Amino acid sequence: MTDSYRADFQILEGDALIYFDNACQTLRPKQVLSAMNEYYEQYPACGGRSMHRLAARVSQQVDQARARIARFIDARDKKEIVFTRNTTEGINLVAHSLGLRAGDVVITSDKEHNSNLIPWQVLQQKLGIKHVIVATDQDGLLDLEAYQHALTQGVALVSMGYVSNLDGVAQPVERIIQLAHAAGAKVLLDGAQAVPHHKLSVTQLDVDFLAFSGHKMLGPSGIGVLYGKSQLLAELEPFLVGGDTVAFSTYTSHEFLAAPEKFEAGLQDYAGIIGLGAAVAYLEQVGFDAIVARELELNQFLTKELTTIKGLHLIGPQDPSLRSGIISFYVDGKDHHKIALMLDEVAGICVRSGQHCVHSWFHDRRLAGSVRASVYFYNTLAEAEVFVTQLRKVLSVL
Repeated sequence: MTDSYRADFQILEGDALIYFDNACQTLRPKQVLSAMNEYYEQYPACGGRSMHRLAARVSQQVDQARARIARFIDARDKKEIVFTRNTTEGINLVAHSLGLRAGDVVITSDKEHNSNLIPWQVLQQKLGIKHVIVATDQDGLLDLEAYQHALTQGVALVSMGYVSNLDGVAQPVERIIQLAHAAGAKVLLDGAQAVPHHKLSVTQLDVDFLAFSGHKMLGPSGIGVLYGKSQLLAELEPFLVGGDTVAFSTYTSHEFLAAPEKFEAGLQDYAGIIGLGAAVAYLEQVGFDAIVARELELNQFLTKELTTIKGLHLIGPQDPSLRSGIISFYVDGKDHHKIALMLDEVAGICVRSGQHCVHSWFHDRRLAGSVRASVYFYNTLAEAEVFVTQLRKVLSVL
């Protein structure tokens, strides 16, 4: 299975590169690049504005992409799909449009990406909202007892990462959502690390908002999605306003369009939207069963091998089945940045090093950072074997 798909990724031809940085950004298959180039070469026009044939085709392709993405996450209506630049913008859109006021409580976990931490800190400073952080246990799972206690404080919103980019752990979001709704709170999920790796139904989850990014799911960079329930999107005030958000305007008044258009201000990234639609089509072809199986196979092998290295500590649960395709670790007395640099220079292995935009978690535990290897369906067991061999060599030198 893997070999047949690897042929679609030109950068993987030969043995010069091993790409284990998929949690940061995945590679793009030729089908996505072709769809984007087709826009620029054959119908490079504005959608929804002009009346000519090129504009009509843009509008048609964007509408098809919106509908495909809605089906992909099992949304009830394509109008529940708002195009953004990325997960960060989607979270900020909700943060600034929900109408939060002084005293409103927003709950997050203690290992949120900065995208789901900083907006609430800013609103705490500017508006006086109350930001409550609930701890996770040693396996990275939310302390549900502490969470239930926090929900008694009059919570307006629960904003939680579905799958952590730190350790790959998936939170029990079904239970998190049920408890939040029972307490009268809405739920926003950061789905950046979940949507590319797991079959997800926003309808079954009954989640209010879901944000995710194209660049983590074979799509272009600079394009993302905010899903929101129709009735909630209708109630939200636009975050960015201007062209394409209004039905009409006078010198003194305006009337906003309905969602999703009222949130999509200005000229859109048409190539990015079309490319994301192509990426979703590609993922549907691969299938999530195959994606999950490949990631588990690689994580099991890497976990077994890495845990034999003296002084190496895995972050998160020891069970690889709980960590998706992420293997994050640090080694006593070894600099994580030097490890990553040497893996690249010596063997062409691309991994991430640092604090992975979860600085707060690392600072709280007084850890300088970690090395994060993250795999996807186009990675192979042979690559994992090379990674382990080269890591041992690098550590022996350091």
